[in-house]
Amino acid sequence: MKNSKEAVMKRQTDILNAVQQSGEITVEKLADMFQISVITVRRDLQLLEQQNLLKRVHGGAVSREKADTMKTPDEIDVDLCRRAISRYAARFLADGSRIFINGSLTALDMLDYVENKKVRVFTNNGRAIDRKFPPGVSVTISGGELRYHVFVGEYVMKNILDLRADCTFIGCASVYGNGEFCYDIPTEIGINEAMISRTRGELYVLADHTKLKRNSDSAVVYGGCVYEDDVTLITDSKADPAIVDSLRRNGIKVILVSGE
Repeated sequence: MKNSKEAVMKRQTDILNAVQQSGEITVEKLADMFQISVITVRRDLQLLEQQNLLKRVHGGAVSREKADTMKTPDEIDVDLCRRAISRYAARFLADGSRIFINGSLTALDMLDYVENKKVRVFTNNGRAIDRKFPPGVSVTISGGELRYHVFVGEYVMKNILDLRADCTFIGCASVYGNGEFCYDIPTEIGINEAMISRTRGELYVLADHTKLKRNSDSAVVYGGCVYEDDVTLITDSKADPAIVDSLRRNGIKVILVSGE
């Protein structure tokens, strides 16, 4: 019998905790710890890496903290592109605005560039808990059940539906040329749509060039959606021009940001 999504997510959370505690661990040791196959471990590690929660290495995985000390030039370049996207997105924040941010790290990093504006933020992003933001930024955490670094569940939805925002900033696992946005956390689509439904103004999706895809690939995603609302995609100038053209033909406004 197949494992439930809840059981799979709990196992992946436990694997992530094991990697973080050890700093570096082998696939074989994880398989032994959790009494699962090596293939299952590798699949779980792939998903966790796609969420930028760890880094896979030959024979195992390392924590994000350790991975930061061993990044390749290409990985450093992607990080710079993401920071440039975050900085650019901050210009769309008006003084006194209220915004939603989902579990996206790129969207959360946008708050570092708020400068002298006053902004009220509501987010289900667990990474906001220990972050320090500029003085004018007020952050409210949704609460709920923590999965990886994101709060999910009915408690999150209830709190979102009790609020109103001026604009929403979200990330995604991948963007396809047909205008479909895909996610790798099962309940993320519903949470995003709840945020959008309670937003008066614009929807911004932040995604670096590595997330723009021409066609469906082997990435592990739980679902995708095509938003009916107007969408502005903020990506970097290294995005595939053919994909950008396709997105624009499908009604999505695309902003290309030069990397740092």
